[in-house]
Amino acid sequence: MNFLKSGLQTVLGSQEPGTLPSGAETVERLVERVTSSTLLEDRRDACRALKALSKKYRVEVGAQGMPALLQVMEMDRADAEIIGYCLDTLCHITSPEQFDEEADNPAITVNIGEQFTEMFIKTSDNVGLVLNCLEEYDFRVRWSSIKLLTSLLANRPKEIQEIVLVSPMGVSKLMDLLIDSREVIRNDALLLLIQLTKGNANIQKIVAFENAFDRLFDVIKEEGCTDGGIVVEDCLILMLNLLKNNPSNQQFFKEGSYIQRLAPMFVIPPEQEEVGMTPQKVSNLLCMLQIVRSLVSPINPQHVISSCQKAMRSSGLLEGLCNILMGSGISPDILTETISTVAEVIRGDINNQEYFNSVLAPSNPPRPALIVLLMSMVNEKQPLSLRCAVLYCFQSFLYKNEQGQNALIQTLLPTTAQVSSLTSGQLLLGGLFSTDPLSNWFSAVTLSHALLENPTQKEQLLRVLLATPGDSTPVPLLQQCTQLLQQASSKFQSKVALLMLLAVWLSHCQMAVKTFLSLSGSVAYLIAQISANEHDDNEYLIQGLCAFLMGICVQFNDSSVSGSKREDLCQLLIKRIGLETFGAKLGEVSKHENYSRSAKHPQIRTRTSSDLLLDYEFCKLFKALESIITKTVNGYGNGAENITELTLSQEASGLVGQYKDIIRDQDSRLQQLQEKLKQMEFEQTQLKAQFEQAQNTNSHLSDQNILLKAQLQAASDLHKTQQHQSPFHLLATQGESTDHRQMEELEAQLAAVTLQNQEYQSKVGYCETENQRLRNELEILKQRAIDAELSAKENKTDLENLRRDQEDLMELMTDQENKMRMYREQLKSLGCKVDDDSDDDDEEDVRQENGLAEDGNVGHQQ
Repeated sequence: MNFLKSGLQTVLGSQEPGTLPSGAETVERLVERVTSSTLLEDRRDACRALKALSKKYRVEVGAQGMPALLQVMEMDRADAEIIGYCLDTLCHITSPEQFDEEADNPAITVNIGEQFTEMFIKTSDNVGLVLNCLEEYDFRVRWSSIKLLTSLLANRPKEIQEIVLVSPMGVSKLMDLLIDSREVIRNDALLLLIQLTKGNANIQKIVAFENAFDRLFDVIKEEGCTDGGIVVEDCLILMLNLLKNNPSNQQFFKEGSYIQRLAPMFVIPPEQEEVGMTPQKVSNLLCMLQIVRSLVSPINPQHVISSCQKAMRSSGLLEGLCNILMGSGISPDILTETISTVAEVIRGDINNQEYFNSVLAPSNPPRPALIVLLMSMVNEKQPLSLRCAVLYCFQSFLYKNEQGQNALIQTLLPTTAQVSSLTSGQLLLGGLFSTDPLSNWFSAVTLSHALLENPTQKEQLLRVLLATPGDSTPVPLLQQCTQLLQQASSKFQSKVALLMLLAVWLSHCQMAVKTFLSLSGSVAYLIAQISANEHDDNEYLIQGLCAFLMGICVQFNDSSVSGSKREDLCQLLIKRIGLETFGAKLGEVSKHENYSRSAKHPQIRTRTSSDLLLDYEFCKLFKALESIITKTVNGYGNGAENITELTLSQEASGLVGQYKDIIRDQDSRLQQLQEKLKQMEFEQTQLKAQFEQAQNTNSHLSDQNILLKAQLQAASDLHKTQQHQSPFHLLATQGESTDHRQMEELEAQLAAVTLQNQEYQSKVGYCETENQRLRNELEILKQRAIDAELSAKENKTDLENLRRDQEDLMELMTDQENKMRMYREQLKSLGCKVDDDSDDDDEEDVRQENGLAEDGNVGHQQ
């Protein structure tokens, strides 16, 4: 402290005995010294003193000294020491944290650093000054510049990002810090880049194309890969910032073969599995799993997901993940995140799904990994996060995987063979009818995913029979689910699960609707639930789901069940509930708070088991059918029948389904052709580059060939001249021997160059041929793609024509009947005798149907 006082007195000059200037006066005199002194040493001493005071008197130094410090940074840039003092002082002024020295200062507010940052960046050139200081190799200047930029970013991230983005070579200067040999600078630069790349896609792209991935992998390797310390984690966090929600960087990462560099880091030595991982390795591995998921997240563009999934399989990364999944001694956090990562790596990719289906757990006897995971999902003793991850993994395995869906349903069907091992179907049925509501929910949702977009398996599931106690007749699965739904003892979560399963099962499947309507009490239960008086959000949701299931029974009804035809059900809804009430109850599903959360992402993210209500795929189904059901029911209420694609006859529906299959196949072929087209274009670009390189090399070799020929000819001429003109025979003999050796060397070089030239000419010829072949294939693929698009358009046009023809036919039939009825009435009025057999029959049918409807209403009312 005495040293500081003496230093201040030296800088400020003499004071009256027994008096000391206040903090503000001291800062004012120091600032004046900085701006007015002509000697560099005086300015340097004043800046050193301001740095010493900047923690205790932050307000005074910031308010009075900031312009002076910026002036010094412009004028005295050649002196590293004074620049370092200025940067340290500015760093103290803008610091987002409070210093111990200013704890008792009432003038200091919580956001004082933020206020000074706002003053500093009003002139964007000030940030440019700091960025320019990064070019200085001096440790004090470079390190202080990094710390100042970090403080500015912490206070005003978006503004600093925009300034850096428009600053010439601003990002490049920051990237150069990653190759600094001084670890302190490199590590702090990592932290700075992590903050700089958050939420700014443009900066992320520039950083990625500034060779960031190569540099980060180099640092990770130097630090010991996954066994490294916190620096490895920082590198992985920065890598994750660059990839998450950035399709351009994701594609660049895949094309740069960085997935292949990432794959070996998922290999865990057996000794670590036995001993266990360190907390830092667990953190590193979690970051790596997040990086993998950022590349194959369902929210990414499909072409990026597909290409990354393929690279992960070919590089062995998927195999490494499965080994971790089936390994021993893995921490719960790593296991849960690995299951979710595997889910997204295999989701929608049939090859990855088949590979995962072949993975065996190291048990005795070995069991498929899927069975082991399902056992964990239906085990109520397992953590909720793990069970949710397993559900997501199994859903991803079934996603667009008809073969996997069929295999699961087959394990439920009756078979004559003896099945000794545990099957996935047995596990799901055990969970579906257990006393644990959560197991009911997980099993019902998993089973519903085996039916998505698969009408064949919906009909196959109707064949599933359940054994009952004793020697009673087996009960169909649909009947058992309906009975369980109607039981008063069923828990709320179980009812939601069963209603979702039934809705997925019955939608787009007339046979399932027919079977459900044939069950005793099924329609009566739905009507009673919809018309009940609600009390809380849970009851609102149950009523909405019942209304949705009732609407599905109307929409996909083939009118083959007596008393439960489409008209009967609509009349029942109109009389017992009312159209407005039915629409309001149906809308309760989408109004529920759980609906908006569940519809955002396929993976379930929840903290409590009570939040597990609606499923992502069910929400998609509800969104697709809600308006159609409402339109159909309202159409019957207004006395008009809606003939839509969903209410066509069975024959017409089959024809529409065929057209859909054709269009779907052609769309799939079109996507495959487009992918192949992109691959061929990429190969053509590579061949063009090789061709140009070969041409350049050929030209260079040709020049060398000409030069060597000229040298050889010159040497030959010189040899002849020396033989004819030399006055001494001895010198001529020596010259002949020397020239002969030179000629032999030149001839050898010429022969080598000629041979190399011929090789490159052959390569050039091959490249030209291959380039022409690829161009021809490219034209063929383009023509195929055009033909596929035209064919798809023609099929869609045919489908639209079929729909219009059916609508016209229905209108003509209706007009014809009206005209016939009118002509009969006219003939009767004229006194002509008319055969009324058909009218009597029609009227009798109408009377019988009205009588049945009235009897049904009376029964319900009683």
